[in-house]
Amino acid sequence: MINNIKTGVSTFLSETGSGQPVSSQLLSTGPGKTLAEGFQAVILAAGDFPYHVIPLRILREADNLVVCDGALEELLEYEIEPAAVVGDGDSLSAALKQRYAHIYHQISEQEFNDLTKATLFARSHLQMDASTHIRPRFCYLGTTGKREDHTLGNISLMLYYHRQLGIDPVMVTDYGWFVPASGTTRFGSFPGQQVSIYNATCKELASEGLKWDAYPFQEMWQGTLNEALTTEFTIHADGDYLVYRTHQKQNKNKV
Repeated sequence: MINNIKTGVSTFLSETGSGQPVSSQLLSTGPGKTLAEGFQAVILAAGDFPYHVIPLRILREADNLVVCDGALEELLEYEIEPAAVVGDGDSLSAALKQRYAHIYHQISEQEFNDLTKATLFARSHLQMDASTHIRPRFCYLGTTGKREDHTLGNISLMLYYHRQLGIDPVMVTDYGWFVPASGTTRFGSFPGQQVSIYNATCKELASEGLKWDAYPFQEMWQGTLNEALTTEFTIHADGDYLVYRTHQKQNKNKV
């Protein structure tokens, strides 16, 4: 069975001021729909606040926006109101706690970070159509930047949410997006798109449609900096892995 993340079939490319194509394929939801409608919840973490047009549009158009308490103050500077605020309370002023008391949910336990607390809250409290038996799709913003250990932890949580919580997470950054996957999966892309693959549990791993063939990577760096050749590529695998794709055809922020 081939899983399908063919959001690239209806890819549209928009132009930025730099003249570089920007992929919005992960947001293709059909004519007349907003970019955020493909997600049952949008969760904003307290990392670097997004500035790229794609995450900002998702943020502005989200109906079910759950905010980690450390991100609330900066969110309000953009005049965006959340549906819920979740956290342990150590990052929120007394004034904001009082102002948002009707939607503030303080969770003091320290087993999970605020991102997971917000995820569990959204999964438990927001209205979702359980009758369809379709995994809810959550979008994560503001999850990178600032402390590097938080960034690595948040990225790795995408696999945990996929495997343990039964959701399909999409982590969108200012440069691209991460999605977890299991087994053989087809991904939408565009020629020249930069692609990285991070192996989690695969003993068998191969690819079609990428510049360099994938294999069962043993180190995190081994699957990075690949490139899509056409409008889709396929990963053949017997386990779980994480895929990163860039918004732009060429990443000018390569280190």
